[in-house]
Amino acid sequence: MANVKSQAEAFKVLVNWLQDTVREPEQFTLSHAAESSAFVRFNHARVRQAGQVQQASVSLKLINDGRHADLQITLSGEQETDLQRLAEGLQQLRETLPLLPQDPYLLLNHNGWQSRHVQEHPLPDTEQVVAQIAEAAQGLDLVGIYAAGPIARGFASSSGAFGWHQANSFNFDFSLFHDNGQAVKASYAGHDWNSADFARRIQQAREQLEFLGRPLRTLAPGQYRAYLAPAALEEIMGMLCWGGFSAQSIASKSSPLQKLYAGDQAFSALVSLDEKVSDSLSPAFSGEGYPRSDLRLIVEGKAGAQLVGSRSAAEYGLTANGASGGEAPSALTMAAGDLPQADVLKQLGTGLYISNLWYLNYSDQPAARLTGMTRFATFWVENGEIQAPVSTMRFDDSAYSLLGSQLEALTAERELLLSASTYSQRNTSSALLPGALVSRLTLTL
Repeated sequence: MANVKSQAEAFKVLVNWLQDTVREPEQFTLSHAAESSAFVRFNHARVRQAGQVQQASVSLKLINDGRHADLQITLSGEQETDLQRLAEGLQQLRETLPLLPQDPYLLLNHNGWQSRHVQEHPLPDTEQVVAQIAEAAQGLDLVGIYAAGPIARGFASSSGAFGWHQANSFNFDFSLFHDNGQAVKASYAGHDWNSADFARRIQQAREQLEFLGRPLRTLAPGQYRAYLAPAALEEIMGMLCWGGFSAQSIASKSSPLQKLYAGDQAFSALVSLDEKVSDSLSPAFSGEGYPRSDLRLIVEGKAGAQLVGSRSAAEYGLTANGASGGEAPSALTMAAGDLPQADVLKQLGTGLYISNLWYLNYSDQPAARLTGMTRFATFWVENGEIQAPVSTMRFDDSAYSLLGSQLEALTAERELLLSASTYSQRNTSSALLPGALVSRLTLTL
């Protein structure tokens, strides 16, 4: 990817051309997305595939008389070519608009806001990272993908708004496999590669891998003390974010957190949850053209702010706060607790240590009741010591129980979990989460 300055300048050229070309009463918004990513795939702890992806595109929205249409255009990096593509796209949208109905929920932001945020964190050298991974994983059957590089986002409108965002990040998503087919899944992600932190992450996974060699323990259905590692907690939070904080879902009474917002339910006072855009990978503006700021979604167990996109604002008479069209958090941060990570097994005593969950869904959405399966390294612990891996089990429990009445503690340390999604482009979503110790988790089969 061209350096951020030239990328931003090239985007401005397109914006200025549009400003000069659109005809009153036409209006436009132009969103920009680009990345320069290194991808390295590992198998048996060796590099099996390495590549580089450089791409950039813009999404042009043309608005006229309450009608609007969008078109995505891939950029070449050559100014003349890109202006030609933009001109053809503009003409295509002009021909499309008269065929469309007016949109009653179109709510444009006419403020000429300005936003610029460029994170200058130097990324680790890919060759050095690969060498560290290979050295740390000697003798292990490690599979995984390392993705790293700058991601840029831009926005501009005919009202004079202009936003530019760039963030550098890396994400190493990996699994260690035992000879018996069992696996430990882990990740290491962030802005600054710390060799000591990475070594600890690998060492923890190595230790768990050894326990996977013991005979499987099968548990009877019932209720058990449990520790949910940050990756397991992320699965639960991901489900709650699926409409949970959405203004549209809350207004239409379909939010899984409806009872929380109605004041009929609460989480533990230990639970505080923010959408913390500042210093995250996500831009401080939405693709709809609204600035974003940090929001307190849950404050000591009680409902806080909602995520309000422009369409919900128009339909329900609310104030848009920069939420995406899906009104889901993209920079989730949960407040830390005071349980030291080193004391987790001792505090758990006897119960389940759950590293990962998967296949989650709602068994009773209005009650925020979730069901899903344990995955990868889940262990039976007795007297603060891991005894055996546990065969895959299904849980079925309410978030108001797990993060409410049964929540004993959250860890003092938190883990940054970046989205590993790379469909069409690297995702900028993130979650900073502690682990959770719960006095009762219900296993059903």
